[in-house]
Amino acid sequence: MRLQWQDLPAATREAVEARTGPIYAAATADKGLNSEIAATLDTRAGRIFVKGMNTGHPRAWTQNRETTINPYVAPLAPRLLWRVNDDTWDLLGYEHLDGPSVDYSPRSDDLPLVAEAIITLSSVRAPIDLDLKHIERRLADYIDNPDDAELLRGETLLHTDWHPDNILIVDNAARVVDWAWPTRGAAWIDAAYWVVWLISAGHTPADAEQWAAKVPAWSTASRRALDIFAIAQKRLWAGIATDAPDIAWMQDLAAAAAQWANYRRS
Repeated sequence: MRLQWQDLPAATREAVEARTGPIYAAATADKGLNSEIAATLDTRAGRIFVKGMNTGHPRAWTQNRETTINPYVAPLAPRLLWRVNDDTWDLLGYEHLDGPSVDYSPRSDDLPLVAEAIITLSSVRAPIDLDLKHIERRLADYIDNPDDAELLRGETLLHTDWHPDNILIVDNAARVVDWAWPTRGAAWIDAAYWVVWLISAGHTPADAEQWAAKVPAWSTASRRALDIFAIAQKRLWAGIATDAPDIAWMQDLAAAAAQWANYRRS
């Protein structure tokens, strides 16, 4: 459940104000699923975006993940300005990005900008000193043969969640937010994740793959690797959709993933 800024304890809000100066207004974000608190703060120094969780939340560990990954992905991602953890609440303060969420529809002018962002990210090597999830392990439950899972292995830093709300268009560039699930894997995989979202937005599988192919790393994926990844996405999203029958966008993603896997099989 998304909380309002004023729902936080006074001591927590005061700890943030010690970093920002006086807070004149707070507007709760109406998008995103992962954070209990997500708000734009109007402060003496300008606008700041703050997100966070209670330290007892089951996903509180993602705060550490976002903190450690930020130096490697900014300025593609918004820069992390500060972190406040008072042992009850863990909050991250980011530079505020002022721009709309991306439009993935077939004639959108945003598509080349997203392709450029994926190209940029596909050249970022996953830091060897960070404990990141491995894509072949994340998707292992959706792949029948462990040898096939190895086709996804790599040393590139992946975002893996190309939900339109995670991509903002700012000054004619795509900026990528919500880094709770950074992953280590093959350089082509973020482009492959994008394919499912494009199909969900109205692209044919062939057209979606043509957009993915604008990312040079796409050409490094074998046909077998793409087939295995598409099947894994079909299975993953089918499970998600079954557990969330009333959430339309999840149903749409499940249908899109199935459409892509069937296209590749045919």
